[in-house]
Order: sequence, then structure tokens, then C-alpha cells
Amino acid sequence: MAVHLFGIRHHGPGCARSLAQALAALQPDLILIEGPPEADDLLPLAIKADMQPPVAMLIYAPAMPQHAVYYPFAEFSPEWQAICYGQQHGVPTRFIDLPQAHQIAEAMSVQAAADALADVVTEIGPDPGSEPESVAQADPASELQTKPQAGPPSDSSNLEGAQRHPSGDALGWLAQAAGFADSDTWWDHLVEQRQDSLELFAAIEEMMTVARQDLAETLSLREARREASMRQQIRLGIKQGYQTIAVVCGAWHVPALRNLPSAKADADLLKNLPKAKVAATWTPWTYGRLALDSGYGAGISAPGWYQHLWRTPQKAALHWLIDCANLLRKHDLDASSSNVIEALRLADTLASLRERSRPGLDELLTALQSTLFGHTDAPLKLIERELLVKDRLGQIPADCPLLPLLQDVKQLQKSCRLPARLEHSELELDLRQASHLEKSILLHRLAMLGVDWGRTRRVSGKSGSFHEHWDLAWKPEFDLSLIEANVWGATLEAAVNAWLCHQAVQVQHLPRLTELVEKMLLADAREAVPVVMQAMQALAAHTHDAGLLLQALAPLANVLRYGNTRGTDTASVAQVLDGLITRACIALPLAAHGINTEAAQTLLKQINQADGALRLLQNESYLAQWLDALARCTGSNVHALVAGRAVRLLIEHEAWQVEQTAQALALACSNPIKPLETAEWLEGFLQGSGLLLVMNDALWQILHNWVASLNDTVFTELLPLLRRTFATFAAGERRQLAQRVGQGAIQLGPKNAATHEVHPQRAALVLPILRQIFGAHNDANPNANTSASASASASSNHSQEQA
Repeated sequence: MAVHLFGIRHHGPGCARSLAQALAALQPDLILIEGPPEADDLLPLAIKADMQPPVAMLIYAPAMPQHAVYYPFAEFSPEWQAICYGQQHGVPTRFIDLPQAHQIAEAMSVQAAADALADVVTEIGPDPGSEPESVAQADPASELQTKPQAGPPSDSSNLEGAQRHPSGDALGWLAQAAGFADSDTWWDHLVEQRQDSLELFAAIEEMMTVARQDLAETLSLREARREASMRQQIRLGIKQGYQTIAVVCGAWHVPALRNLPSAKADADLLKNLPKAKVAATWTPWTYGRLALDSGYGAGISAPGWYQHLWRTPQKAALHWLIDCANLLRKHDLDASSSNVIEALRLADTLASLRERSRPGLDELLTALQSTLFGHTDAPLKLIERELLVKDRLGQIPADCPLLPLLQDVKQLQKSCRLPARLEHSELELDLRQASHLEKSILLHRLAMLGVDWGRTRRVSGKSGSFHEHWDLAWKPEFDLSLIEANVWGATLEAAVNAWLCHQAVQVQHLPRLTELVEKMLLADAREAVPVVMQAMQALAAHTHDAGLLLQALAPLANVLRYGNTRGTDTASVAQVLDGLITRACIALPLAAHGINTEAAQTLLKQINQADGALRLLQNESYLAQWLDALARCTGSNVHALVAGRAVRLLIEHEAWQVEQTAQALALACSNPIKPLETAEWLEGFLQGSGLLLVMNDALWQILHNWVASLNDTVFTELLPLLRRTFATFAAGERRQLAQRVGQGAIQLGPKNAATHEVHPQRAALVLPILRQIFGAHNDANPNANTSASASASASSNHSQEQA
């Protein structure tokens, strides 16, 4: 009987190659791998033809799916090679890590305690003299987080993990002694680029034994339990009579598994651990999620480079440089064949100078910088982003065990011909076509359950309600979101309807509930319509805030619009909308009385939204109620902003004539005591468009006279407000108003000429410039009417400033 320990680095191609050679030479009769025992039943799927790494084992608690752990594998992961060897040769293969049933149960208990503490603090309030400590952080033995981790979390059995572990200093010392700046580069050249060495693992064990000598007492309780569980499984294999046992584990654990302590000591460590019911499945993964930058504890810096080391070990540098050249050419950057040859020669030379057997990633990047990029680093950043990771999405077999909701979603993706792809793609839908409508419903339903596979975007030129434009990009964590959503139903349609009914009871904010109604119709959740609309009607009946009622109209108007396109019954929506419009029109005049400017600005936005919704509906009954409410907002005691906007909307709807509007404008401009109110009234009246002033002489004259009547102090005070109003106009409108200011000034000039002292000679010097600004050219007699024009310039000083 012999136990052979193979200390590896997770996702290391050199370790994977050496391990595959060692297993072929050793021919073990039992393979034990560091990993979750709950996933043993998934191992036969690893050699299926349609299993394509990168993939991950997902271990989760069905009762609380948010407690989950990922165990990712790439093609060049040593554990993956051990799994495939065992399944291809019929060798019993097991996982031997501490069961996730215990680790997840611990995390669930910690979170439950934290939730209980939060409830207590909420009820009785915190102690004024201290701050409550988070229970999840208080227990140093609890390292499993409540959110999904790429696991095992806080695993120190890889070199990157070791940098965050007490062993990090020891490995750093070894790297420095070997002449390397960091342990990553050292390990990469020592192990990952090697292609032979069956004696590699003995050297790794010796190195890790030295590294652990002074750090044994610093190990966490969780890591001690993990190693105790591994030793127990090794003892079990020996007891069952296996003669040649291969143990594949993180290099850091090898010394702890070499000399087995008493079984009782390990049993005591694993005694009385909590246990939860867990489930396991395979899920697609990506190289991006294997990268160190993703936050994965066992992450590697360059999965794309490691793929070359695994597939083409003899010519990895050449193949990678060819990929770089193709990428640069794709982005219209210079990269000839001679550049590739020169960069390869320079990388080889640099590796020789550094006494390394072959160039690594550091030498290749330095060579590219020198031969191709010079002083700029932008192309190098492009290569680092596109090729160091070289992201790709794995694939799992069709017969992989999945929850019913996941199976239903995958079937819908297949029937709609929408494969889940990692790369971004665009999708244009015409909802008048049945197949496109099915795709739209699928995407909206998934978005409602938190799976943002697609995001809608605006496209100019196609704004009809039957057009939808999507940006699609699938992410591996969407599978976990669907697992969490499985509690709502076994099919996507059932889950969406159940989720909507639950939300209808929980949401107590009217605008949010109306947005939910819009999503409900887009997702074609017909069974939830009666429940949601009943909840909305009850909530609307108890809502007296005019702003909330107005804000709720726009989503419902969109619901009716989409209802016509999608062919769904919106009768219940129209019934609720009837009551909302009536309540909003009654509450609006009361809400506009006696409010401050901040509240008026908020109400102004809500009025604009509601007016746009009612224009969209084109219902005469709704418009009649709306115009009556607006007319009651034009009286006294209504905030000037709201009153001005109400008058503007009334004339746009042709409910008021120009004469009536001019009278309201004249009344607003006749308040010499509070000019600020006039400016606010004008802001509401003119906001967004100045065509009324361009096209209507009477309104223009009233505004012109009011501006001209302001003294310098008041005009300076009001100028920022007026400029803010005029800034909302289109450029063409502002240009026409500026021309009209010039024309109006010259016409009104003689009226006030007697009130100012005029110096004809000095005025003559500026008249040509004024004529050019105002567009009042008089080439035949440039000096005519000098006094009159100068008076006009003086009397219309405020108008010119306004323009």
C-alpha cells in the first residue's frame, strides 16, 4: 500500500501536465482530489463529449440558494486532468475536502445570528456607548460568505492565495532567493512552463514543508478542519484496501497530509459540526472568472497565456505573439510578420539573459513594448485586456442535473434560437412577428427575475412601439440567479407570475407599483394581472399625494400602448387608469397651493410627465378632466412655476386662445413688488420652447416691455433665472429671438429717446456694430437717424442683455 501526494497549484498548466504524466506512470487504483464530496456524483459527466471547460461545480443550499460556492475548472487545471484520468480509466475518484454541507451550515447560522442582532438593534436601538459588531465578522472561523464565492473561499493552497496567507512571506523569500521579483513569476517559471519533471512534486513537497515549519500555529480553525477531513478520507481509502492511492491537493496542504496524526485528533476537530442540506450541479464558467482581477481567491493572472502553455507547450510564445499580431491588425495597428519574428527573438534573448529556459509572459510583453509600441502603452493595454484573459464561455452536457426552472429556461433559449453567449451581441426585434415577440417576452421575464441577459437600448430612426433593440451578454452567475428564483415556480412563466403577485403585496409606493405593471405586461404575465391590478387600485384609493398620482400615469400609459402591440388584454389597466386620472385631477389644484419653490419644481416635472402620458393616450374624456385641472392651477395662491406651466399647456392643447394667454402673461408681468414671482412664472411658461414668443407679437411685446421696465438691480438679480429659462430653447429659437430683440429695440427706441442724453458723435462709433448684432442694416445711409437709434440702444439696454 502506498499513498502518493501531488501538491499542485490550482489552474496551473505545468502542474496539470506533470500530474497527467505521473498518473499515467503510477496507474493508481484510487484518486482522491481536494474538492467537495457532495459533487462526487457529477464526476462521470466530466468526460462527456459536450462538456467543454471552463466549467464550475456549484454547491448550494436549496432552502437558501444565496449560500453557494463555485469550484471552477479549466482545461489546464490539475484537478480536471485527475478527474478525466479517473473517469477514462475506470479508477474510483472522490473529493476529500471538508463537506460544504458543514461550511454552508456555518455560514447560514452566522447570517441568522446577524439578522437576529439587526432585528434587536432595530427594535431597541444601539447602545449609545458602543457600536454592535457584525456577527459574520466576529467569528474568525467563519470564512464562507453569504454571497456566492469562487471556491473554496479563502483557499490558501494556491500561490496567489498564499500571498494573502501567512505562507505568503515564506514563498516571497524563496522567490527573492531565486532572483525573482514576486512569487507568481517564480512559480510560473519553476513549475508552469516545465513539460517533463515527474520529480516535480517531491520538490514541491520539500519546499512547502520548509515554508510551513514556522506557520503551523497560525492556521485558522476552518483550514485545520479541512485538512483533518482530507486525512480522514485517506485513512478510509487505506482501510478499504486500495494499494496505490493518488492524492491531488493544493501544494500548501501536502506536509499536513504526509504524516497522519491519530484518527481521534481529527475526529475531535470534526465533531458536532452543523450540517445543511445542499445540492450540486455543473455550470458554465469563463476565463474572466478565473482571472485574479475578478476577485477569485485562486485566480490566475493570464488564463489566455496559460491556455497556450497547455495546448502548444513547445511553441507557446510563438502562438501567443501571432495572436497579438492578429489582434493589432484587427484594430488597424501595425504588426507585420517581421515584427513578430523580431519580438520572438528579443524575448528568447531576454530569457537567456535572465537564465530562464524559455521566454515567459514578462519577456514577451517587454519584447512587444520594445519592438512595436515604443513609448506608448495603449496597444499593450489592449493586448492585456483581450489576450491575457482571452475570455470564453464553457459548456455543460444536456443531461446535467438541473433544477426545473433552469431546464425550462434552457429549453426556451433553444426554441427561441437565442443561445447563451459570453460575447456581447445586438438583437433587433419587430414585435409584429410572433417569433420576435417570443424572444422579447423571454428577455423581459428573465430581467424581472434578476437575470439581465439583455438590456434595451434606444436607436434613432426606429422609435415605434413595435421595435425593440437589445444588447445581449450572458454571465455564469445567471445560473445561480435562476436557482434562487426556482422557489417561485418550476417554469419561467409560473415563476414570473408568482413573483409579481408577491411584489404586489409588498410594494406600498404607487409609482413603483405602476412600473411593476408595465413590466408585467412586457413579460406577458397574464395570471398576475388581477392580483396586481387589485393591489394597485387599493393603493391608489389611499394615496392623496397629487405628485405620486401624476407620476403613476406615465407607466400605465405605456402599458396601454404596448398592450395594443402585444395583443394582450388591458381592460383592467384602463379601469385603474380611469380612477387614477380622476384622483390626480382633483388633487392637483390643491397640491399647487402654498408650496415652496423646491416642491414646485418637483411638481412641475410630474405635471410634464402626466401631460405627455395623456397626450399619448389621446382620450378626450381624460383630456377634458386634465384641462379643467390645469385651468384651476392658473389662479392666485398657486405657485408661479406651476401657474405658468398650466397656462402654457392650456394654449398648447388649444383650450385657451392667444388673447386669454396674453392677459395671463400681462397679469403675471404686472407685479412690481415681487419680480421674482414673474420670473418663475415665465420659467414655467417658456420652459422647453420659445416658439410662442417667436410667432406671437402680442406675447413678445408684453415680455419685452416687462424686461425693459426692470431697473438695473432687479434685472441683475433675475438675469440667472431668465438665462436658465432661455437656455432650454433650441439654438434656432434663440437665434430668432436675438434677431427680434434687435428689431424690437429699434422700433421702440424713439419712445424713450427723450429720457436719455445722447451724444451723436460717440453713438455713431458703435452704430455699425449694433446694426450687425441686431441685423438692422442700412447701407444707403449709415449715419441717418443717429440720435433715434442711439436712444433705442439706451432704452432697450435690458432687452439687449436678455438676448
